[in-house]
Amino acid sequence: MFATGRGRLAALAAVAVGAAVALAGCASGDPLDEGGTGESSGSSETIVIGSQAYYSNEIIAEIYAQALEANGYTVDRQFQIGQREVYLPEIEAGEIDLFPEYTGNLLQYWVPDTEAKTSDDVYAALQDAVPEGLRVLDQSPATDQDSYNVTKAFSDEYGVTSLEDLAGVPVPLTLGGNAELETRPYGPQGLADTYGADVGFLAIEDSGGALTVKALVDGQVQLVNIYSADPNIKANDLVTLEDPKGLFLASNVVPLASEKVTDEIAAIIDTISAAMTPADLVALNDESVNGQRSAEDIASAWLESKALF
Repeated sequence: MFATGRGRLAALAAVAVGAAVALAGCASGDPLDEGGTGESSGSSETIVIGSQAYYSNEIIAEIYAQALEANGYTVDRQFQIGQREVYLPEIEAGEIDLFPEYTGNLLQYWVPDTEAKTSDDVYAALQDAVPEGLRVLDQSPATDQDSYNVTKAFSDEYGVTSLEDLAGVPVPLTLGGNAELETRPYGPQGLADTYGADVGFLAIEDSGGALTVKALVDGQVQLVNIYSADPNIKANDLVTLEDPKGLFLASNVVPLASEKVTDEIAAIIDTISAAMTPADLVALNDESVNGQRSAEDIASAWLESKALF
């Protein structure tokens, strides 16, 4: 586990925010300042960190939690609390202070008809869309976005490598995914509007996990929604269909924060975001899915490997 106190992560965070944060730390009115000395040892106020009911999201939330605890903050973990329809109202009500999110899907929640597609455009639009009292911190290079996948056998038989190819498949198609996918902008209606593909829908409530993969392999459904950083895609030799018309928005990992998240806390979290690569996220997920390790152990090992404590 990590030692309490500031450590190397705090030093990196201080570099990330520069002189402005250093000056803020010396202000006599700063609750992080101990007697005007400029030395901070965290805050007596508890930071509530939440996560989706999705193992990968919980790992990222645990990384946030351990990093803050290593720097003297008190953390209340509220993990595995559902999908956006459940947790975003809690965040907006001020009950959760920090939450790992994904830029594209979060933007579409608030702005369903957004025209932003690329990573930079989505992030810029998201900054404008965030409700009062909330903000998004720096987005990470790590991505974990929705993707539609088929078996290699299906791809070979019908020549399907892109979402554009689905309209020409001569057999009925059923899409599998979490129940909320049925009404999302990139769900069955989005496929019809964007690619002219008519698909049925089957709710499978495991966020692209083993049940989803089994339904696909068994032929119960013909395509499924699996997050792009899921090691199940490679492990099961699935084919991720190309999306040339941008049905899915770019979705980088991004922390959603309340007003309780100070600049100093933000600097720590931004340092983590900058250090997390797309390959890192796939590896973290593999440790959970195939290594059967706990989110706590995975987070601890990743922070050690990055020397961020």
